[in-house]
Amino acid sequence: MSAAWWQWVASRDSLTARLISAGGQRAFRVRLLDQRLGRPRRDEALALGLPPARHAWLREVALCLDERPWVVARSVVPLDGLHGQRLDRLGERSLGSWLFRQPDLERGPLEVSADPAPFHAAPGPWARRSLFRHRRFAVLVQEFFLERMADDLGLPSR
Repeated sequence: MSAAWWQWVASRDSLTARLISAGGQRAFRVRLLDQRLGRPRRDEALALGLPPARHAWLREVALCLDERPWVVARSVVPLDGLHGQRLDRLGERSLGSWLFRQPDLERGPLEVSADPAPFHAAPGPWARRSLFRHRRFAVLVQEFFLERMADDLGLPSR
């Protein structure tokens, strides 16, 4: 992985804040692609310690600069971990805008891959995911960096 990509993929701060900063004068927008109760993929259930058939809250978004998706993301929250959190009300606000305001937020290790987003057709060079915990709340956040981001920022293809 190039050093330029490593700065994006290995960062542990708010991706939303980084995108807004890198976008300069471009307008940032979270585009809600899907939000529903459903079954997580097998790898997601394993990462969260969920039984395979257990339902979870699923949310898929595109993080856009000037309406061009740079990142697509999927979040998975076990239903018994919501504890009154009304994440369905986020709408087109980023989950990170809530997460990174929590003073006791813990972020697990980052897992990096070159796998494409299984829910979005646009290709991209890198993906990452990590588990966030806030008290008894846990969410698996998966972020897929897209080729458009690489093109717009002049990043290498890998």
